[in-house]
Amino acid sequence: MLSVEQAYKLENADSDQILALRRQASALRDMHWGDVVTYSRKVFVPLTNMCRDTCGYCTFVKAPGSPDAHIMSPEEVMDVVRKGEALGCKEVLFSLGEKPEKKYPEARQRLAELGYSTMVDYLQAMCQMVIEHTSMLPHVNAGTLSEEDVIKLRPVSASMGMMLENVSRRLMEKGQAHYACPDKVPVQRLRTLELTGKHNVPFTTGILIGIGETWQERVDSLLAINEIHQRYGHIQEVIVQNFRAKPGTAMADWPEPDQQDMLKTLAVARLILDPTISLQAPPNLQEHYKDYIFSGINDWGGVSPLTIDHINPERAWPKIKALEFKTSESGYRLQERLAIYPQYKNLPEKYLAQQIATRVDSIESQLFSNFI
Repeated sequence: MLSVEQAYKLENADSDQILALRRQASALRDMHWGDVVTYSRKVFVPLTNMCRDTCGYCTFVKAPGSPDAHIMSPEEVMDVVRKGEALGCKEVLFSLGEKPEKKYPEARQRLAELGYSTMVDYLQAMCQMVIEHTSMLPHVNAGTLSEEDVIKLRPVSASMGMMLENVSRRLMEKGQAHYACPDKVPVQRLRTLELTGKHNVPFTTGILIGIGETWQERVDSLLAINEIHQRYGHIQEVIVQNFRAKPGTAMADWPEPDQQDMLKTLAVARLILDPTISLQAPPNLQEHYKDYIFSGINDWGGVSPLTIDHINPERAWPKIKALEFKTSESGYRLQERLAIYPQYKNLPEKYLAQQIATRVDSIESQLFSNFI
């Protein structure tokens, strides 16, 4: 395991040092996760693409006035979910812009038409609808949450998530990635991690690399996640996601992190984080499957046979058979998992509402006789 000082000093690591790090990270992963690399078969439901934040790299968000700005209706939600269910999906990833009703009267009006005053209230109702009318598990990615929000969403979700991205306040300055983004204030995002820990919510978070952060800020972000996990034990997975430049954004000409930078970051993440935390890298944002596995990851995250990655629509999901081949080619077995990891599923009284625990048991009994 790396000390803080050792991690900081790796900023200018050469190729030999990076290779040694990757070997250490891979060995640690093997010790705790064996020869299995997991994924979740999901559908991606973008409940709304309106958001009060304007991140410099984002194409997901649409402002009112754009013909693409929307809040999905219950019928639209269930159409996607039922099609995914027919394809064997078990996870419904609800992803949405943050608190658009606090900025846009159009969002407030649309929510009122649907019978709700906040996006969290509407999200809660959509999760409950999924539970009542399908066999699937909601996973909620709603950004920063108040304690009231966490309490509302916990009974209707198997797990929740929010990318920390980075702990640097410097990235909120003018010209930086998080300028004019009230929900990207690091203390607010860290508070969400704390609150979900306090209420025993299995949680996914992660860092976004290459958005203007320094190496030390990147390391500090991983350390902050690990420190919160040490207090609460609820971080089930951490994503290391590489920035991809997109036309039409403020960061369209921003340089992307290179492969060595990504491999170094993955290895350092594995060696900083508690080894029980799953380490994930999105399979649609890269083409270096074997290198990623040999840098310490043990999970590919959610992969959909139906819906696109609405955050990175230009990057198609790999076919699950192709992902299985790429994983086996590296000497590992691809295995499907649920939106909640076994160590949390096995303590339902602590981590799951009764209706979620019942749903998990039902899925496992039908589909996962060898679930890990």
